[in-house]
Amino acid sequence: MPSTSSPVQRPLTPSEDVPAIDTPSAAWSFLGHPVHRVRQGPQQPQGPALLLVHGFGASTDHWRHNIPVLAERHEVHAIDLLGFGRSAKPAGLPYGGALWRDQLEAYVRAEIGRPTVLVGNSLGGYAALAAGAVLGEQAAGVALINAAGPFSDEQRQPTGWGAIARRTIGGALFRSPPLQRLLFENLRRPATIRRTLNRVYLDRTNVDEALVQSILGPARDAGAFGVFRTVFDLPSGEPLDHLFAQLSCPLFLIWGLQDPWINAPGRRASFLRHAPPATRELLLEAGHCPHDEVPAPVNASLLDWLASLS
Repeated sequence: MPSTSSPVQRPLTPSEDVPAIDTPSAAWSFLGHPVHRVRQGPQQPQGPALLLVHGFGASTDHWRHNIPVLAERHEVHAIDLLGFGRSAKPAGLPYGGALWRDQLEAYVRAEIGRPTVLVGNSLGGYAALAAGAVLGEQAAGVALINAAGPFSDEQRQPTGWGAIARRTIGGALFRSPPLQRLLFENLRRPATIRRTLNRVYLDRTNVDEALVQSILGPARDAGAFGVFRTVFDLPSGEPLDHLFAQLSCPLFLIWGLQDPWINAPGRRASFLRHAPPATRELLLEAGHCPHDEVPAPVNASLLDWLASLS
Protein backbone atom coordinates (compact mmCIF):
# COMPACT_ATOMS: atom_id res chain seq x y z
CA MET A 1 0.00 0.00 0.00
CA PRO A 2 1.14 3.59 -0.47
CA SER A 3 2.37 5.61 2.45
CA THR A 4 -0.39 6.62 4.84
CA SER A 5 1.81 8.79 7.02
CA SER A 6 1.74 12.55 6.88
CA PRO A 7 5.28 13.81 7.36
CA VAL A 8 5.71 17.53 7.73
CA GLN A 9 6.49 18.89 4.30
CA ARG A 10 7.40 22.42 3.43
CA PRO A 11 4.79 23.44 0.88
CA LEU A 12 6.14 24.07 -2.57
CA THR A 13 4.06 27.07 -3.55
CA PRO A 14 5.08 28.37 -6.97
CA SER A 15 3.52 31.38 -8.61
CA GLU A 16 0.35 31.00 -10.66
CA ASP A 17 2.32 30.31 -13.84
CA VAL A 18 4.24 27.49 -12.12
CA PRO A 19 1.47 24.94 -11.43
CA ALA A 20 2.16 22.24 -8.85
CA ILE A 21 0.76 18.78 -9.52
CA ASP A 22 0.85 16.64 -6.38
CA THR A 23 -2.63 15.16 -6.06
CA PRO A 24 -4.25 11.72 -6.42
CA SER A 25 -5.15 12.65 -10.00
CA ALA A 26 -1.42 12.83 -10.73
CA ALA A 27 -0.79 9.27 -9.46
CA TRP A 28 1.45 6.93 -11.41
CA SER A 29 2.18 3.25 -10.91
CA PHE A 30 5.05 0.96 -11.77
CA LEU A 31 4.70 -2.83 -11.82
CA GLY A 32 1.21 -2.26 -10.45
CA HIS A 33 2.39 -0.35 -7.36
CA PRO A 34 1.55 3.30 -6.60
CA VAL A 35 4.45 5.72 -7.00
CA HIS A 36 4.44 9.19 -5.47
CA ARG A 37 5.70 12.01 -7.65
CA VAL A 38 5.77 15.79 -7.73
CA ARG A 39 5.78 17.94 -10.85
CA GLN A 40 6.27 21.70 -11.19
CA GLY A 41 7.21 24.04 -13.98
CA PRO A 42 6.31 27.16 -15.91
CA GLN A 43 3.74 27.28 -18.69
CA GLN A 44 6.58 27.44 -21.25
CA PRO A 45 9.54 25.53 -19.79
CA GLN A 46 13.06 26.03 -21.07
CA GLY A 47 15.46 23.31 -22.16
CA PRO A 48 15.22 19.69 -21.03
CA ALA A 49 12.97 18.38 -18.29
CA LEU A 50 14.49 17.37 -14.94
CA LEU A 51 13.91 14.25 -12.86
CA LEU A 52 15.19 14.45 -9.27
CA VAL A 53 15.99 11.20 -7.44
CA HIS A 54 16.47 11.03 -3.67
CA GLY A 55 18.88 8.89 -1.65
CA PHE A 56 18.41 6.06 0.84
CA GLY A 57 15.66 6.74 3.38
CA ALA A 58 14.74 10.07 1.77
CA SER A 59 11.95 11.15 -0.57
CA THR A 60 10.76 13.94 -2.83
CA ASP A 61 10.73 16.11 0.31
CA HIS A 62 14.53 16.22 0.20
CA TRP A 63 14.33 18.49 -2.87
CA ARG A 64 12.34 21.13 -0.94
CA HIS A 65 14.96 23.85 -1.55
CA ASN A 66 15.61 22.90 -5.17
CA ILE A 67 12.27 22.32 -6.88
CA PRO A 68 10.86 25.87 -6.51
CA VAL A 69 14.05 27.42 -7.93
CA LEU A 70 14.61 24.96 -10.77
CA ALA A 71 10.91 25.01 -11.69
CA GLU A 72 11.00 28.73 -12.44
CA ARG A 73 12.59 27.78 -15.79
CA HIS A 74 12.29 24.04 -16.24
CA GLU A 75 9.69 21.29 -16.08
CA VAL A 76 10.79 19.54 -12.88
CA HIS A 77 9.73 16.09 -11.71
CA ALA A 78 10.69 14.37 -8.47
CA ILE A 79 9.83 10.77 -7.69
CA ASP A 80 9.81 8.49 -4.65
CA LEU A 81 11.56 5.24 -5.49
CA LEU A 82 9.55 2.12 -4.70
CA GLY A 83 10.21 1.25 -1.06
CA PHE A 84 10.72 4.85 0.03
CA GLY A 85 8.79 8.01 0.81
CA ARG A 86 5.10 7.93 -0.09
CA SER A 87 5.55 5.23 -2.73
CA ALA A 88 4.44 1.66 -2.11
CA LYS A 89 6.65 -0.68 -0.08
CA PRO A 90 5.44 -4.12 -1.14
CA ALA A 91 7.09 -7.29 0.05
CA GLY A 92 8.78 -9.49 -2.52
CA LEU A 93 10.11 -6.85 -4.91
CA PRO A 94 13.79 -7.21 -5.87
CA TYR A 95 14.79 -3.87 -4.36
CA GLY A 96 18.03 -2.66 -5.84
CA GLY A 97 19.69 -0.79 -8.64
CA ALA A 98 18.00 -2.71 -11.46
CA LEU A 99 14.49 -2.14 -10.09
CA TRP A 100 15.01 1.59 -9.60
CA ARG A 101 16.78 1.97 -12.96
CA ASP A 102 13.75 0.42 -14.64
CA GLN A 103 11.37 2.59 -12.61
CA LEU A 104 13.13 5.79 -13.67
CA GLU A 105 13.42 4.71 -17.30
CA ALA A 106 9.71 3.88 -17.42
CA TYR A 107 8.78 7.19 -15.82
CA VAL A 108 10.81 9.24 -18.28
CA ARG A 109 9.37 7.41 -21.27
CA ALA A 110 5.75 7.30 -20.04
CA GLU A 111 5.29 10.51 -18.06
CA ILE A 112 7.83 13.00 -19.41
CA GLY A 113 8.21 11.86 -22.99
CA ARG A 114 11.06 14.14 -23.98
CA PRO A 115 14.79 14.55 -23.26
CA THR A 116 15.35 14.64 -19.51
CA VAL A 117 18.24 15.42 -17.18
CA LEU A 118 18.38 12.97 -14.27
CA VAL A 119 19.73 14.36 -10.99
CA GLY A 120 20.41 11.94 -8.13
CA ASN A 121 21.88 12.03 -4.64
CA SER A 122 23.68 9.07 -3.05
CA LEU A 123 21.77 5.87 -3.92
CA GLY A 124 19.58 7.99 -6.18
CA GLY A 125 22.70 9.02 -8.04
CA TYR A 126 23.45 5.40 -8.87
CA ALA A 127 19.86 4.87 -10.04
CA ALA A 128 19.97 8.06 -12.12
CA LEU A 129 23.23 7.05 -13.79
CA ALA A 130 21.93 3.55 -14.53
CA ALA A 131 18.73 4.97 -16.05
CA GLY A 132 20.67 7.57 -18.01
CA ALA A 133 22.81 4.81 -19.51
CA VAL A 134 19.79 2.95 -20.91
CA LEU A 135 17.65 5.94 -21.93
CA GLY A 136 19.85 6.85 -24.90
CA GLU A 137 18.70 10.06 -26.59
CA GLN A 138 15.98 10.50 -23.98
CA ALA A 139 18.72 11.29 -21.43
CA ALA A 140 19.78 14.91 -21.93
CA GLY A 141 22.25 14.74 -19.05
CA VAL A 142 23.03 13.14 -15.69
CA ALA A 143 24.01 15.05 -12.53
CA LEU A 144 25.38 13.02 -9.63
CA ILE A 145 25.46 14.44 -6.09
CA ASN A 146 27.78 12.39 -3.83
CA ALA A 147 26.66 9.31 -5.74
CA ALA A 148 26.82 5.80 -4.33
CA GLY A 149 27.92 2.65 -6.13
CA PRO A 150 31.02 0.51 -6.63
CA PHE A 151 33.57 0.36 -9.41
CA SER A 152 34.62 -2.99 -10.87
CA ASP A 153 37.84 -3.10 -8.87
CA GLU A 154 36.21 -2.22 -5.55
CA GLN A 155 34.79 -4.50 -2.92
CA ARG A 156 31.04 -3.92 -2.78
CA GLN A 157 30.77 -2.14 0.53
CA PRO A 158 27.60 -0.25 1.44
CA THR A 159 27.45 3.43 2.24
CA GLY A 160 24.97 5.39 4.30
CA TRP A 161 22.65 3.42 6.60
CA GLY A 162 24.14 0.09 5.54
CA ALA A 163 27.65 1.23 6.40
CA ILE A 164 26.50 2.43 9.80
CA ALA A 165 24.83 -0.93 10.42
CA ARG A 166 27.89 -2.94 9.41
CA ARG A 167 30.19 -0.87 11.62
CA THR A 168 27.72 -1.02 14.50
CA ILE A 169 27.03 -4.75 14.73
CA GLY A 170 29.76 -6.40 12.66
CA GLY A 171 29.80 -8.68 9.65
CA ALA A 172 28.22 -11.97 10.81
CA LEU A 173 25.68 -10.37 13.16
CA PHE A 174 24.92 -7.79 10.50
CA ARG A 175 22.62 -10.30 8.74
CA SER A 176 20.79 -11.44 11.87
CA PRO A 177 17.06 -10.56 11.43
CA PRO A 178 16.48 -9.85 15.17
CA LEU A 179 19.44 -7.49 15.29
CA GLN A 180 18.40 -5.88 12.03
CA ARG A 181 15.00 -5.23 13.59
CA LEU A 182 16.59 -3.66 16.68
CA LEU A 183 18.80 -1.53 14.48
CA PHE A 184 15.84 -0.46 12.36
CA GLU A 185 13.81 0.53 15.42
CA ASN A 186 16.73 2.61 16.69
CA LEU A 187 17.42 4.23 13.32
CA ARG A 188 13.84 5.41 12.94
CA ARG A 189 13.72 7.16 16.31
CA PRO A 190 13.51 10.96 15.84
CA ALA A 191 16.59 11.53 18.01
CA THR A 192 18.63 9.04 15.97
CA ILE A 193 17.50 10.56 12.68
CA ARG A 194 18.45 14.04 13.85
CA ARG A 195 21.79 12.81 15.20
CA THR A 196 22.59 11.09 11.91
CA LEU A 197 21.64 14.17 9.89
CA ASN A 198 23.79 16.35 12.13
CA ARG A 199 26.66 14.04 11.34
CA VAL A 200 26.29 14.18 7.57
CA TYR A 201 25.51 17.92 7.27
CA LEU A 202 28.51 20.17 7.77
CA ASP A 203 26.21 23.20 8.09
CA ARG A 204 23.28 22.07 10.26
CA THR A 205 21.02 25.04 9.54
CA ASN A 206 18.66 22.95 7.40
CA VAL A 207 18.55 19.99 9.78
CA ASP A 208 15.09 21.05 10.93
CA GLU A 209 11.93 19.33 12.10
CA ALA A 210 10.53 19.17 8.56
CA LEU A 211 13.56 17.18 7.40
CA VAL A 212 13.43 14.82 10.38
CA GLN A 213 9.71 14.18 9.89
CA SER A 214 10.13 13.62 6.15
CA ILE A 215 12.36 10.64 6.99
CA LEU A 216 10.47 9.47 10.08
CA GLY A 217 7.02 9.30 8.48
CA PRO A 218 7.82 6.80 5.69
CA ALA A 219 9.95 4.75 8.12
CA ARG A 220 6.77 4.09 10.12
CA ASP A 221 4.88 2.71 7.11
CA ALA A 222 3.94 -0.94 6.91
CA GLY A 223 6.57 -2.62 4.79
CA ALA A 224 9.38 -0.21 5.68
CA PHE A 225 11.32 -2.78 7.69
CA GLY A 226 11.09 -5.29 4.84
CA VAL A 227 12.63 -2.74 2.47
CA PHE A 228 15.28 -1.87 5.05
CA ARG A 229 16.34 -5.52 5.36
CA THR A 230 16.78 -5.96 1.61
CA VAL A 231 18.87 -2.89 0.94
CA PHE A 232 21.82 -3.24 3.31
CA ASP A 233 24.19 -3.93 0.44
CA LEU A 234 22.85 -1.44 -2.08
CA PRO A 235 23.24 -0.41 -4.71
CA SER A 236 23.34 -3.67 -6.61
CA GLY A 237 23.74 -3.80 -10.32
CA GLU A 238 26.38 -2.88 -12.85
CA PRO A 239 29.60 -1.26 -11.64
CA LEU A 240 29.92 2.47 -12.13
CA ASP A 241 32.68 2.19 -14.73
CA HIS A 242 30.43 0.01 -16.91
CA LEU A 243 27.65 2.57 -16.64
CA PHE A 244 29.97 5.46 -17.50
CA ALA A 245 31.06 3.55 -20.61
CA GLN A 246 27.42 3.27 -21.73
CA LEU A 247 26.53 6.91 -21.02
CA SER A 248 26.10 9.04 -24.13
CA CYS A 249 24.95 12.32 -22.53
CA PRO A 250 26.75 15.10 -20.60
CA LEU A 251 27.72 14.43 -16.99
CA PHE A 252 27.87 16.81 -14.02
CA LEU A 253 29.49 15.73 -10.74
CA ILE A 254 28.60 17.62 -7.55
CA TRP A 255 30.64 16.87 -4.44
CA GLY A 256 30.18 17.68 -0.79
CA LEU A 257 33.83 17.21 0.09
CA GLN A 258 33.23 16.78 3.83
CA ASP A 259 30.96 13.78 3.44
CA PRO A 260 31.63 11.43 6.41
CA TRP A 261 30.06 8.44 4.64
CA ILE A 262 32.46 8.40 1.71
CA ASN A 263 36.02 9.49 1.11
CA ALA A 264 34.87 12.24 -1.23
CA PRO A 265 38.32 13.33 -2.48
CA GLY A 266 39.36 9.75 -3.18
CA ARG A 267 36.00 8.86 -4.66
CA ARG A 268 36.12 11.94 -6.86
CA ALA A 269 39.45 10.75 -8.28
CA SER A 270 37.90 7.36 -9.11
CA PHE A 271 34.95 9.04 -10.83
CA LEU A 272 37.19 11.26 -12.92
CA ARG A 273 39.22 8.26 -14.12
CA HIS A 274 36.10 6.80 -15.71
CA ALA A 275 33.90 9.82 -16.49
CA PRO A 276 33.72 11.38 -19.97
CA PRO A 277 36.43 14.02 -20.67
CA ALA A 278 33.97 16.94 -20.79
CA THR A 279 32.48 16.18 -17.36
CA ARG A 280 31.67 19.29 -15.32
CA GLU A 281 32.28 19.46 -11.56
CA LEU A 282 31.15 21.49 -8.56
CA LEU A 283 33.17 21.15 -5.34
CA LEU A 284 31.55 22.30 -2.10
CA GLU A 285 32.49 22.41 1.56
CA ALA A 286 29.46 20.37 2.54
CA GLY A 287 28.44 16.89 3.64
CA HIS A 288 26.56 14.03 2.03
CA CYS A 289 23.52 16.03 0.84
CA PRO A 290 24.79 19.37 -0.51
CA HIS A 291 21.59 19.96 -2.51
CA ASP A 292 19.71 20.39 0.80
CA GLU A 293 22.55 21.66 2.98
CA VAL A 294 23.78 24.41 0.63
CA PRO A 295 21.07 24.59 -2.05
CA ALA A 296 21.95 28.04 -3.45
CA PRO A 297 25.24 27.10 -5.18
CA VAL A 298 23.82 23.74 -6.25
CA ASN A 299 20.76 25.36 -7.83
CA ALA A 300 22.81 28.08 -9.52
CA SER A 301 25.31 25.60 -10.96
CA LEU A 302 22.60 23.25 -12.17
CA LEU A 303 20.77 26.09 -13.93
CA ASP A 304 23.99 27.25 -15.56
CA TRP A 305 24.80 23.72 -16.73
CA LEU A 306 21.25 23.20 -17.99
CA ALA A 307 21.50 26.39 -20.03
CA SER A 308 24.63 25.02 -21.68
CA LEU A 309 22.73 21.91 -22.78
CA SER A 310 20.08 23.83 -24.69
